[in-house]
Amino acid sequence: MPHLSRLHYYQRIFSAYLTGRNSHLTFWHESPEENLNARSDELGEYYMLFAQKADYPGPFDSSGIPLLDYRGKIGRQYNPIAIAQYGLGNYNLFRRTGDQTRREKFLKAANWLCFSLEQNSSGVCVWNHHFDWEYRDTLRAPWYSALAQGQGISLLVRAHRETSESQHNDSQYLDAAQLAFGSFFKPAGEGGVAFTDKRGDLWFEEYIVSPPTHILNGFIWASWGLYDYFLATQDRSAKDLFARSVQTLLHNLDRYDLGFWSLYEQSGTRLPMVASRFYHQLHIVQLRVMRRLTGKEEFSQVADRWESYGRSRTKRTRALCYKSAFKLCYY
Repeated sequence: MPHLSRLHYYQRIFSAYLTGRNSHLTFWHESPEENLNARSDELGEYYMLFAQKADYPGPFDSSGIPLLDYRGKIGRQYNPIAIAQYGLGNYNLFRRTGDQTRREKFLKAANWLCFSLEQNSSGVCVWNHHFDWEYRDTLRAPWYSALAQGQGISLLVRAHRETSESQHNDSQYLDAAQLAFGSFFKPAGEGGVAFTDKRGDLWFEEYIVSPPTHILNGFIWASWGLYDYFLATQDRSAKDLFARSVQTLLHNLDRYDLGFWSLYEQSGTRLPMVASRFYHQLHIVQLRVMRRLTGKEEFSQVADRWESYGRSRTKRTRALCYKSAFKLCYY
């Protein structure tokens, strides 16, 4: 998820939380919650609830597509990750309630994804962010993300499933998912989202930077898109990519464990980039989902350990001190 420079970070925190005005932060920081209705053996409800995101109060464009308000020079923007999550949240609620308004909302989001998929300079089909973003060095528009690719695929294959069930099958959803899927085969340096490290572990990068930072939550969410694509298509290459991402996680989870809190990323800086309390909880939820998708008990064991960290006031305080020091030094 997006970071901010220190000055902009505190300005926008103040705007969102002290003045009560909506900003992009009010969308992202929904309390992470696993969707226990989701299944691992078939394409159904998404693995996290996103219920608050489904009820995002706006702003929206004239077609009902959510816009995020970044204020200042950036202003209101389409964010493909937010649009996918908004769609997935509404899909979950539609599947539970049969509410046709929810169906219309998630299909509008899926339609936007179909329309907005575009080739980057390397000819790879991606969902671009058309605004500059501060992350270490500024990401210059247009920039793309494995997180957007994975969650876009997760929404599109569900839209295809729903329209197939209603006998109004529109292949545009699956066609677009297939195009986005191609980005996972391309190295980040060649227009894709993949990076293979010296040990042979395969990563999918939320932000395309050099050296790569391996943001944990973005990598896991991106991998779920591969899992969903396999469920929708039975494409063995998707299953193989997901299996490799599982092995990468199992090989590297200890690198994200400080012994008192989890890391947000592999920052490569002297001080580690400790996860905020929100992202620490998100990691725990994601690992519990990974246990359900893979049957690997290691994910539950790490989730339990990280959950225990959050119950300790001493460890919470220590994590906050590390987080504050990192921001002072690097942002």
